Amino acid sequence: MTRDDLTSSYVIIRHNIRTYHSAGVLTVVRGRHVAESELKRCESSQGSSDRHDGWRYFIEKTDLMPGTDPIKATLQRQADLEERESKVRQNEETPFVRPK
Repeated sequence: MTRDDLTSSYVIIRHNIRTYHSAGVLTVVRGRHVAESELKRCESSQGSSDRHDGWRYFIEKTDLMPGTDPIKATLQRQADLEERESKVRQNEETPFVRPK
């Protein structure tokens, strides 16, 4: 593992692969190894009907501090996603002018 893997923060996110609905951030932890362990814990405690309904978990690197309240983390993550999408839309609207 790299130093970055050990010191970076990661979020565990619950989402539905069938409906594309996100249930948001479950926890914010420090270190990739801790995040992977937490992901496995979530998956092992998941009921079979819940999994059959399409609910899964994934890890995402974040700038949030470990221990951040999950609701606050979800709201911040959503705001960050909307900001990135807005920048992409602005770039798409900017006409490309080919230099002569």
